[in-house]
Amino acid sequence: MTARVLSIAGSDPSGGAGIQADLKSIAAVGGYGMAAITALTAQNTRGVRSVHVPPASFLASQLGAISDDIAVDAVKLGMLANAEVIGVVAEWLGRVRPPVVVLDPVMVATSGDRLLDASAEQAIRALLPLADLVTPNLAELAVLARAEVATSWAEAIAQAETVSAEYGVRVLAKGGHLAGSTAPDALVDAASASVVEFAGDRIETTATHGTGCSLSSAIATLAASAGPGADAGSGSGSGSDSIDGADPWPAAVAEARRWLRESLRHGEALEVGSGHGPISHFAGLWSRGGTRTAPTPAEVESEWWASIRGIRDDIDALPFIRGLADGSLAREPFLGYLTQDAHYLRDYARVLAEASRLAPDAAGQAFWANSAHGSIMGELELHTGWLGREAGTEASAPPDATTTAYLDHLLATAQRGDHAVLIAALLPCFWIYTDLGERLAAGSFGPEALDPAHPYASWLATYGDPGFAVATREAIGFVTRAAASATPELRERMHRAFVASSRHELAFFAAPLAAWKAGATVHGVAAGATQAVDA
Repeated sequence: MTARVLSIAGSDPSGGAGIQADLKSIAAVGGYGMAAITALTAQNTRGVRSVHVPPASFLASQLGAISDDIAVDAVKLGMLANAEVIGVVAEWLGRVRPPVVVLDPVMVATSGDRLLDASAEQAIRALLPLADLVTPNLAELAVLARAEVATSWAEAIAQAETVSAEYGVRVLAKGGHLAGSTAPDALVDAASASVVEFAGDRIETTATHGTGCSLSSAIATLAASAGPGADAGSGSGSGSDSIDGADPWPAAVAEARRWLRESLRHGEALEVGSGHGPISHFAGLWSRGGTRTAPTPAEVESEWWASIRGIRDDIDALPFIRGLADGSLAREPFLGYLTQDAHYLRDYARVLAEASRLAPDAAGQAFWANSAHGSIMGELELHTGWLGREAGTEASAPPDATTTAYLDHLLATAQRGDHAVLIAALLPCFWIYTDLGERLAAGSFGPEALDPAHPYASWLATYGDPGFAVATREAIGFVTRAAASATPELRERMHRAFVASSRHELAFFAAPLAAWKAGATVHGVAAGATQAVDA
């Protein structure tokens, strides 16, 4: 499920905190982000210059517009500037009852100054029971616990237990502001008398702007994504655990922390601002998935076919193909071609069988296995029929250098065990042959190929076989779907294998006539020398 997560928070024009950070965080961990703006700020990485709070009635309009149309799976609450704004949010939460609510209270400035007046602080306290999780920093935790700011991790956990017990809400105690080389967190739930601690070394970085916003949004998204109504809440959620009985909150916090720590490590690389810069919300996604849009299978098909246009044009221009089309091709090079094709198909069938073995699903296994069978039982029988009329032809000619090079390429690719690259290497034998056969059958190379009396009519019919065309379409589908879903690096390796096989196809078509002409020249020279000796 893609969690639909609403951030109700202030705006940061520098992009590091507030709804801007929330929306990035939600997207980074797999959710769909929405935002209702509670306040507009003028700020950058060095600090806040001014704040404008729109009328609370306009916030109510924003919230109503969203919930009237869109199912909200989780809510993250951030900057709520005054009691009137908090009242609007509380009324909406009570009426809509989203399954997951995470409150990241904005109560104390970095300087230590209180940001909310007494009435607003009291309204925040009244809001706590409507939340499933509250994520205060140490200063905010102290305000909620009515205590001095904790100076030790044990004090922080004790204050979190106090808040959790008083308000019936889980508390994420965060130790990032404590002195020392570690930055622990703890998920405290008085209702279950549980404290789940999360250890972590401190990450030395100046890119810490918006870490609280980002962490709370990620947790809300991951908790909502844990299952249908991931409702482990004691607050505005339904009040029971997730559908399988497991509490999603520890896992959500653990994963959100892993993501946040990765984003913290890469924050300075963004080089945003001269103060405390933002974290790099998408650093992991960029490094693992890249920033380029993956092509569709149709785009892969079009691009790959275009990439071998020069090779295909060279095949069309070969004297062997032209002679095969108009019937002028001598019998000897044609039989030489069949001999090499028979050698090729034997090992090609083995490679197809390996593609079947490596296929990730039953459909692929069946297709490549059937193709292997067809290579052996179909076309090889036709070759044997043609070659059988020429006694000893097949046995007298071993695989030539061109055939051997092509098979070495395919067998080496199979040996590496990468199914996607292997089927890309197999594809040109389907695709180029089918394209050539369809155009021969359509008379694209001249009307002679359509003459029933053509000397190679039965062979040309195999090129235009509708069954082979259907198999080719399936092969193209398997390969292009694999390429579209592959990483850019794997897709490039697939394409290189495809182009290499296409070049081998060109060489394979060119070799028989070249070999025959070379043999005829040698024989002619030898005959001339004999005549000279006799004279």
